[in-house]
Amino acid sequence: MTTSVSPLGTLTPPTAGSGPYALAAGPDGHLWCTLVHAGRIARLTPSTGRVEEFALDSPDCDPTLVTAGPDGALWFTRYRDHRIGRITVDGETRSYALPGGAGGPYGIAAGPDGAVWFTLTNTDRIGRIGADGEVREFPLPCAGGFPSFLTAGPDGALWFTLNQANAIGRITVSGEVRLHPLPTPGAAPVGIAAGPDGSLWFAEIGAGRIGRLTAGRAGVEITGFALPEADCRPHAVAVAPDGTCWFTEWATGRIGSVTPDGTVTEHPLAHRDRDRDRDREPHGLAFGPDGTLYVAEERSGISRWEVHRAV
Repeated sequence: MTTSVSPLGTLTPPTAGSGPYALAAGPDGHLWCTLVHAGRIARLTPSTGRVEEFALDSPDCDPTLVTAGPDGALWFTRYRDHRIGRITVDGETRSYALPGGAGGPYGIAAGPDGAVWFTLTNTDRIGRIGADGEVREFPLPCAGGFPSFLTAGPDGALWFTLNQANAIGRITVSGEVRLHPLPTPGAAPVGIAAGPDGSLWFAEIGAGRIGRLTAGRAGVEITGFALPEADCRPHAVAVAPDGTCWFTEWATGRIGSVTPDGTVTEHPLAHRDRDRDRDREPHGLAFGPDGTLYVAEERSGISRWEVHRAV
């Protein structure tokens, strides 16, 4: 099984140099994107290609990762001013201070308990914020682990990457934590996403690999897939309905895929010289409601791709 993509064009936010960083599909049929350099959130309309921006209360708050919340709004982390942001589908925004100080919130995901969960990179904690804005923080059993991305797993728990502890973590909604070390030295995991078959896919940015974790009664099994260039720096992952894991390579200006049978394919973001491709710096990616793949390119715009699957 292999994959290929066809370019559908690039959407450009109104604010120049705004830094598209992460994407999430909203409950309103739009795509939502954080603009990390501008302190704004963008809303993309798939049917028209229109991009609208919503300013936040601080242009320097560094909105990073974003997720659709259980309340019909979009929630996002504000890495620089250590807050959690919320924006309704109509563009109304607010933010919540965190009790732990300069925690460096980064990863964020809706939990199965009706709350939003997030990572705190600087304080080795996982946070939870309820619909009422109440925040709780759960300490992790490691120091300097740098919890990064997280996702809701198929087992009713949250799973997260520990970039500096070289491990994948699991936290229940009651706060019980367990860590699973990775077999690859220096993997430095970052992006993580759940697949339709119950597996978890993650990017090993330090080793140039994509990992796959399955959990069962016999324990956790971790499989790794080496990418053609070890220094390509895979960052974010998104899993298609057919179980194929798509990922960004920000160091080489490419996107790639790993099919469930382990076939790896890479796709350049632009048919230009290699140095120009590197300058695009792709980070987040997400699928739209029609299956179109959107890629946030921090130094460019938001590119759109039609995905083809060949057996």
